[in-house]
Amino acid sequence: MVQSIGGIAKYSATDLDRFAQELNKDGICVIPGVFEQKLIDEWTQAFEKLFHERQNQPGGLAPREISRYYLTLPWIYPFANELVFANPVIMGVLERVFFQEYVMVQMGVDVPFQGSDYQEIHRDFRPLFSDRIVTPLYALAVNFPLVEVTAENGPFQMARGTHVLPREEGLKKVASGEIPMESFYMQAGDVMVRSPLALHRGSPNRTNQPRPMVVMGYAMHWLHTPKVELTLQQDYYESLPVEMRQMLRCQVVEQLPKEKLETYVNFKY
Repeated sequence: MVQSIGGIAKYSATDLDRFAQELNKDGICVIPGVFEQKLIDEWTQAFEKLFHERQNQPGGLAPREISRYYLTLPWIYPFANELVFANPVIMGVLERVFFQEYVMVQMGVDVPFQGSDYQEIHRDFRPLFSDRIVTPLYALAVNFPLVEVTAENGPFQMARGTHVLPREEGLKKVASGEIPMESFYMQAGDVMVRSPLALHRGSPNRTNQPRPMVVMGYAMHWLHTPKVELTLQQDYYESLPVEMRQMLRCQVVEQLPKEKLETYVNFKY
């Protein structure tokens, strides 16, 4: 049974089992009300300032086709928050679908603006071996929006169940309408956990306001992830409990760089 305490949804072990079952079956689950509005407001204010700064830096934003961008978040307040990247609800779901040690490898934001269009339907990762062998959930994206996601401002779209199909078979089923390309509408504070192998795309933002969607990437400890990176300042890293340090695949530096060159440009398979 879902309870709400102080405006934040609280989930039982049975609820987390259900979310994990949905994730295994559909390649996606949406968990309502994980984060409180105060946290979302803090992130939104900090993100807007960061985006403006990155706009003025050469290579500070990764293009995602027309009027759509990606940027990596720095590990500073408010983004460096254990209640977000190690949130017990999120960890509860991940621990039910990852059967070995896993690491966090990515924290960024996808943001379409007015003038953006439908992305090509794609995957974010290749299968482990080939399309003929069903790939288990070896990597997951955890998304949460900083604004309400509506039909007009660029909802994430995905075809359920295509994470266990060969790519071409999935594309044919989507093209024929056998598997619909579904839009996922979310409130600020909701969390989406999804398989990057499921066929998906971004949709157009037809409003005059950006639609920032935070993405945190988690993967089995043995997966090589050269396109994404985390950089933590040494004093912050050393302040974390040992289990959190082990969960973060990161570069530890004495001082965080003032400018960031985005390298996560190629993202479609």
